Formats: sequence, structure tokens, C-alpha cells
Amino acid sequence: MFTLALTIVPSLIIICVIVYSDRFVEPINTVMYSFFLGVMICFPAGILNTWLIWGHENPDNFAFLAGFTEEPLKFLAIYLFLRKKTEFNEPMDAIVYGTVISLGFATLENFEYVYLPFAEGSLDIAILRAFTAIPMHASCGIVMGYFFGKYLFSGTKSYLAMSLLLPVFFHSLYNFLCTYSTIGMFVLLFLLIRYCYFLHRSFVRAQQLKVVEEEPKSI
Repeated sequence: MFTLALTIVPSLIIICVIVYSDRFVEPINTVMYSFFLGVMICFPAGILNTWLIWGHENPDNFAFLAGFTEEPLKFLAIYLFLRKKTEFNEPMDAIVYGTVISLGFATLENFEYVYLPFAEGSLDIAILRAFTAIPMHASCGIVMGYFFGKYLFSGTKSYLAMSLLLPVFFHSLYNFLCTYSTIGMFVLLFLLIRYCYFLHRSFVRAQQLKVVEEEPKSI
């Protein structure tokens, strides 16, 4: 039971923090739909990863390619299925949906790592991923959402490119360092989380300014 909780709860905690940090909280059905999209893209990602990574004699050497399969699928989910929703009406929404999609994906991926037959010592895996892979996926979702939100409400195409390319880069570098440098992986994760904190805070402040500007002025 404890292992099951560690497999699910870290993602749910981060989702709650991000969802309720939005001053104008998104509809729960759209949040759940985003989570479902993240879960569903695990299946095409699994096919691509099997072909590009797990089919090799030493798959660890090719683990960095997961960034090139998983992040574009997350990007397509937000671009194709959420972009035109009426409730997607401010930049912060992109961070919310990007993070929820990423953590929907990460939750099912966690089950694969923790509960598949090869997962000996599944509790250890669940603990490790709760503090590494889950924050990494959430961070990539925040980065994607930040730049996607900037694109959607400014029309600047370079932001759209960054919303895809930066998560691919960070995810691939993280996986590469997992294979070759554990210390490097933790340093990257720390810097990435800190970077995401500042991105997220900038949108929170923008919302606060918006509320102040919309308050009726006393005469």
C-alpha cells in the first residue's frame, strides 16, 4: 500500500499545488481531461521507446532519446486537444495544463517501472522516482506551459518553438546524466526546479497585477 501511494501521490501533490496556485482555478473536468491525455500518450511513447531505446543491447546508452519521443507527444496533446478550449484563456492556464499532462504521463510511467515483473525492489524505485523523475516531468511541463502560454497570447512563433525544444533538451540531458553522472543529474534537477519556480512566479505576479488593474478605482 505504501509503494502504491508513493507511485501516485507525488504527482497528485504537485498537480494540486500548480492547479490551486492559479488565481482563476481551471474547471476540474478540464484538469482531469489533461491528466487523461497524459496517461494516453504513454502508449505511443512506449512503442517509440521500445523501438528507439529498449531494442538495443545496452538501452541505457540510448535513454536520452526518450526526451525526443515523450516531450513532442506532450506538446501535441496541449496543442491539438487543449489550445482551443474556451477555458484556456490566460497564460497561467498553459502551465496548469502542461504540468498536468506531464504528470499524467509520469504517473502511468511510474506504474510501469514499479509494478512490472522486472521491477525488483519496487519500493526503492518508487522512492527514487518520487524525488527525481516525477519532479523532472513536472518541470518539463512547467517549461512547456510557460512558453506555450507566452506564444498563445502574443503570437510570437519563437515561443512556440521554445515550448517544444526546451523540454526536449532538459529531458534528454536529464536522462543522459542519469546514465553517466548521478551528481550531474541532481545538479540539473535542482537548477531546473529553480528555473521553473521563477517561470511560474512570473505568471503568478502577472495574475496579481491583472486583478489589481481590474479592481474598481475609488473616487
